[in-house]
Formats: sequence, structure tokens, C-alpha cells
Amino acid sequence: MVQFALRQDSESNAGSIELDELRELVATRSLITGGDIKLASGRQSSHYFNMKETTFDPSGAKLIGDLIMNELGYDFPDFIAGLEMGALPVVMAAVMRNRDTENSIQGFCVRKAAKEHGTKRQIEKELTPGCKVVVVDDVTTTGGSVLMAVDAIRAEGGKVDTVITVVDRQEGAREKLKAAGIKLIALLEASEFDLYPS
Repeated sequence: MVQFALRQDSESNAGSIELDELRELVATRSLITGGDIKLASGRQSSHYFNMKETTFDPSGAKLIGDLIMNELGYDFPDFIAGLEMGALPVVMAAVMRNRDTENSIQGFCVRKAAKEHGTKRQIEKELTPGCKVVVVDDVTTTGGSVLMAVDAIRAEGGKVDTVITVVDRQEGAREKLKAAGIKLIALLEASEFDLYPS
């Protein structure tokens, strides 16, 4: 189980209850087992986390937002960002839960490629060199997708040293991100679920 080093002691019990609620919601709404499913990484798997069923759920969004803010503690970034499209409801959940604090955090979207119309940009935000950005995702597997967002942000001058994912499938993302100088914080890990029900 991931240790929540940034969580304040007075909030640890509440955070534990929220984690239990989120774990149950993901298990009942998002976890699909059986069959042969192709993942975004290109790998085949017998289980799949369809996280939109959780991230677009009002209770799920609130839990995710609260837990991300709990992870950040008092170490507020300038921005929270995510790669289209799975990460975007996670970005919104976090910034909405933060809106009434003294340190309101802005969110933005990282496109997989610069669009060919309108602003023709990959990142829909003007970044100040050195600004701190926390990248979020709904699911991490090998870490390739989230690194795409990190690389785009760094190319625009943003500083990224933390990624927060709702579920880590524990298939290499942590190691790949560590090699890029990034700490991965997982609210939940695949090993916490019954992936092979009888």
C-alpha cells in the first residue's frame, strides 16, 4: 500500500475512510475482469480499469479531488494538468475541491498533439518558466502516456517532479517515472483489487 507522506496526521483517519470509499467505487464501477483487453500501452490484459465510470461520478470526483488535495498538503503547485482525455476529469476534480482555499490552483489540458486550428497549441495555458506543475492521471500502466504530458510541459518551461494517479496498475510506471526524476503517488494500486475472481 502506498504511504501518504504528505498527509497531515489530523486528516489521516478521514483520508483512510475516503480511500476505502474510492476503492469500493472503483471495484464496483470501473474494474472489468475476464477476457483479453488491449490497453493504451499496447499490452493485452485480463483486467481493465474503465475509470471514466468513477471519475465522472459525483461521489468519485469528490473523493478523488479530496484525496489529491490531501496528498499535496501545503505544497501547492502553480498548476494541475493532465493529458487528454482520461486525465481531464481528474484535473477538474482536484481544482474544484481546491477552489475555496487561499491557494487556488489552476488546471490545464495537455493535448496528445498540437491541434491544427484555433490556438494550434499542445498546452492550453501560458506557462511561466520554472512554474510548478503536478500532473495527474486516471490510470498508469507503463507510464508512457503521462510522460507525454510531462515532456510537453517541461518543453514549455514548466517544472514537473510529481505525478498523482488514481490507480497504478503496477506494470512499470513508477520505475519509468523515477528514471525521469518524477515521484509517482498512487491513490490506489492494482494489487488492492480482486483481479482474478473465481
